[in-house]
Amino acid sequence: MIGVSISPLQRDIAKEFFELFKTPWEFYQDDGKYDVVLSTSGDFCGEASQLLIIFGGESGPNDLEGGRPVKSPSHRFVVSEEGKRMPIYTGLETFPGSQNSVLKEESTLEPAAFVSHCGNITVLKVGYNLFEEARFLLVAGQPADNAGVAALEEHIAWLRDWITLAGIPLIEIPPIPDGYRFIACLTHDIDHPALRNHFCDHTMFGFLYRATIGSLISVCRGRKPAESLWKNWNALCRLPLVYLGIAKDSWSGFDRYLEMETGFASTFFVIPRKGYPGHTDNGFGSPRRACGYDIEQVLPQLKRIVSAGGEVGVHGLDAWLDVDEGRKERERVSEAISAKELGVRMHWLFFNENSPAVLDRAGYTYDTTVGYRETVGYRAGTTQAYRPLGVTNLLELPLHVMDTALFYPGYLNLSEKKAERLVWELLDDAERLGGALTFNWHDRSIAPERLWDDFYLRLLRELKRRGAWSPTAAQAVAWFRKRRSAAVEYRRVDPGVIRVRGRLETVDTLPGLKIRIHKPRARSLKEPVAARKAPEFVDASFHRTTEFNMAI
Repeated sequence: MIGVSISPLQRDIAKEFFELFKTPWEFYQDDGKYDVVLSTSGDFCGEASQLLIIFGGESGPNDLEGGRPVKSPSHRFVVSEEGKRMPIYTGLETFPGSQNSVLKEESTLEPAAFVSHCGNITVLKVGYNLFEEARFLLVAGQPADNAGVAALEEHIAWLRDWITLAGIPLIEIPPIPDGYRFIACLTHDIDHPALRNHFCDHTMFGFLYRATIGSLISVCRGRKPAESLWKNWNALCRLPLVYLGIAKDSWSGFDRYLEMETGFASTFFVIPRKGYPGHTDNGFGSPRRACGYDIEQVLPQLKRIVSAGGEVGVHGLDAWLDVDEGRKERERVSEAISAKELGVRMHWLFFNENSPAVLDRAGYTYDTTVGYRETVGYRAGTTQAYRPLGVTNLLELPLHVMDTALFYPGYLNLSEKKAERLVWELLDDAERLGGALTFNWHDRSIAPERLWDDFYLRLLRELKRRGAWSPTAAQAVAWFRKRRSAAVEYRRVDPGVIRVRGRLETVDTLPGLKIRIHKPRARSLKEPVAARKAPEFVDASFHRTTEFNMAI
């Protein structure tokens, strides 16, 4: 059991942190029995604990080996003994002259965390505040420069390692559905379902340029095969016939995703209002944000998607900043497809710190907007759905990979080979950390002039090869809610044996949970890296109430 002794102002973020790190914990009580105590007070000595971890704050009487802390500017990197880098955003203290360092500030190599003792208790002093780091990541989000670091998940991994390296077993419910290795959410924003909706506007002229000069440049530079040039020029030659209604519109087949995604489920986000650009904080948005279709135009395709087991959500315009408008947008889509509960993703990823509360009050069950326009990665530092602070019901399912971020000249502008290398690295992270990776492939991205369908098909094959569960976004969020409702506890029954008990009240058809028992990796945090055991754990499937003994 972990006891958490922190300021009352940090209790909200601590509760959410331990929904992501699903391990037995409670706020510290004087009569509690704890293996580990986490504190943000430098003068705290938890007599009931084997391990006391003090985050941030000024040095106190427990800092027996080291000088006074030295504060450094925020947004610095620390490096672990194994060479893992982590950005720190909310302030970092270093401890010049201290021994037994487990973290160092990257540029100065000064200790940023070190081990000492308080009586028989091992004390780990860490130069940053874990809970304020979590708050920053979930509220403000990481800058794009650090998008490739799943910082919040790595904080959880470091805390797990420190506990097991101190000789203490750790029990958790990992964010991994039973029978799978991670979750992959496939989503599609419906922005341009028909080219004939656009005549002599920026969308049409952009298509003309990219299908001709842009396509030729891409082929000459080796970024696209010659076949793509033929497909684009053929679509260009047929464009007059499309406007006359004689030839098929090459952009109107976004339900082709149903064929491509056989064995997968996916979610399509539809614009609720035609020709409307929505608002920014300062007034109306750019006219280019307005879309040229209404729901009735794509309703037959939406019904096919729903009947095939897919999901339709709202591609919101003003929902991110206005409760009443958000409710109207939700009701417009709800009535069209006869669905009561809907999720949302904002068009152009418009969002601010107040948006979660606005969307929650507007009645959305989840949002999946938090991500980057210009790159791919972990804006919130996590692969898990989380509840934004101050929100009652809504969960945030972060967005990690968007096609335009990968391939647009104004963004990463990657070749497919380089994009594959980058995305596959995120898949490696998902296999290691669990959780969900959320992908966004726009409706027209599998048609001329983009022709990003081959890459998407390779991605689908890779997800299947790696054993991902691919539900709709709503199903993925429901699974995370299920995990949030579960509880796990343990007690020692004999030397080297613990009794584990898991409780889950819900009954559904979603994949089950796992209870994971991490075995101690060392007897002390002071043991040399070379003497430590490799991480070792045992998983047990978990569907309802379960109880069993485990040797550690």
